[in-house]
Amino acid sequence: MFGLLINEKEVKEMEYLIKREMDEILFDLRDERIDHIVKRAMEERYKILFTLFRRVASPHECLKYMRRGKKDRKKG
Repeated sequence: MFGLLINEKEVKEMEYLIKREMDEILFDLRDERIDHIVKRAMEERYKILFTLFRRVASPHECLKYMRRGKKDRKKG
């Protein structure tokens, strides 16, 4: 296990960067031209980013980025 000591400004910067990356992945998941194998890799990356995001963001912010289920994923 690793520990990380960061100040409030750094937390906000991390939150912003992770949100940007997750938004980009969500946008790309809706693109039907992207192969399903690539989308699976993108889903895995999203899960990792969301796990990091949960550590720095408020529960209210986390709800905005929480993926629903397979029905939601079929669309995107």
